[in-house]
Amino acid sequence: MKYTGDYPSKRTRSVNELTDQIFEGALKAEPLKDEIYCQIIKQLTDNHVKYSEEKGWELLWLCTGLFPPSNVLLPHIQRFLQSKKHHPLSGDCMQRLHKALRNGSRKYPPHLVEVEAIQHKTTQIFHKVYFPDDTDEAFEVESSTKAKEFCQNISTRLLLKSPEGFSLFVKISDKVISVPEGDFFFDFVRHLTDWIKKSRPAKDGIVPSLTYQVFFMKKLWTNTVPGKDSFADSIFHYYQELPKYLRGYHKCSREEVFQLAALIYRVKFEDDKSHFPTIPKMLRELVPQDLIRQMSPDDWKRSVVAYFNKQAGKSREEAKLMFLKIIYKWPTFGSAFFEVKQTTEPNYPEILLIAINKHGVSLIDPKTKDILTTHPFTKISNWSSGNTYFHITIGNLVRGSKLLCETSLGYKMDDLEATELIRLLRPIGQHCSWGRTFAHQLWRMSRSPSASSEGSKLTGESSAASSEDPGEGPSNYYHYNYNYAEDEPSSEDDYL
Repeated sequence: MKYTGDYPSKRTRSVNELTDQIFEGALKAEPLKDEIYCQIIKQLTDNHVKYSEEKGWELLWLCTGLFPPSNVLLPHIQRFLQSKKHHPLSGDCMQRLHKALRNGSRKYPPHLVEVEAIQHKTTQIFHKVYFPDDTDEAFEVESSTKAKEFCQNISTRLLLKSPEGFSLFVKISDKVISVPEGDFFFDFVRHLTDWIKKSRPAKDGIVPSLTYQVFFMKKLWTNTVPGKDSFADSIFHYYQELPKYLRGYHKCSREEVFQLAALIYRVKFEDDKSHFPTIPKMLRELVPQDLIRQMSPDDWKRSVVAYFNKQAGKSREEAKLMFLKIIYKWPTFGSAFFEVKQTTEPNYPEILLIAINKHGVSLIDPKTKDILTTHPFTKISNWSSGNTYFHITIGNLVRGSKLLCETSLGYKMDDLEATELIRLLRPIGQHCSWGRTFAHQLWRMSRSPSASSEGSKLTGESSAASSEDPGEGPSNYYHYNYNYAEDEPSSEDDYL
């Protein structure tokens, strides 16, 4: 009644405060779903107050995007919509209803974006997605869109050969979280936003406003081979691997450093030699940071120019591919790196570099870049993470060795561990329920991305969670362009 204006509200409310109150109960209790439908239909029947009727249609539009009615009520809802064909939202509500029947119910009330869209009389939402090469594009996101479908749409638009290994990432506050492929996109963002708000108490009664950004990046590099997909190499692989190289995470020879520096210069400026005099000032953009002091700036310049001349005639895209082919030979290619403080193994340095990649979890000496050991995922029996730690157990749960690490990025390591294990299970031909269990537990963990006080624990012993295939549907004709970020995106290279 308050939403439709039939019962005036005495105070100013946030955009989705009333829609939360309307739909939260039904999403938790199945019988209330039919009750919500009945109340909305009642509101739309013989309602001669134009404003009230339009607000009722907004609620029906939101409702059909959240959950379907029971099989008993369904025919009545369909007949109602068919009888209201003249209303511009009737057809769209019918489409949304069919998608809800196919994809299942959402878990959370409508996101702010969805509520704002329908209140602006628009039914098509476009969301900006950022890519590693500093470009971005807008993509349609529906209430029924799941992350897997979203990734497929992006992959198709960018002419990638496959979405395999790619993932959506949501950056909100100081957290960057990978969206599980089976989750509804707006569900994931909604809960993540709510969690961050709860962790930041309101000041003077004002709830902090949160912006978020959506990134699409390569997450798993298992089957990545430079040259196999030129668009993926150009947009993603080069720009995601470059920062990790420049931070000095890989072990490489001096000749490789010269060659790579020349290639990086060529990607920046192609055949333009006018920037040669500024090479000493841009060494941080060309050479791993821990190697810069090994030579004078002028010596670096001479070496880079010499190798640049050897690569004469190469285009920017050819230089990217040559760069990738060189680092592809290294065992740390495609790794996610984490600098941690370990407290359990006296034979290892206190400060360790951990690389998570297709080979498993590698422990690296940050000074020499030597790989001290690599633990295959099949040998890791348990792991857990919390606000300030990441723990793994190698071998038997009782007698196995444990590595305790201090890090604020435990949740990201947790995520990658679970995703790699799910990947390992699929080709083997084993039943996928174990992998789905990890995905389900990871989803619960990401609900509190920096983890609860108890931390998150993942083992292969709990029951499986279901996963549903995403559906597709025809596009709508109304438009709502949405970019939920006021500032330009910051680099997320530390994640990958």
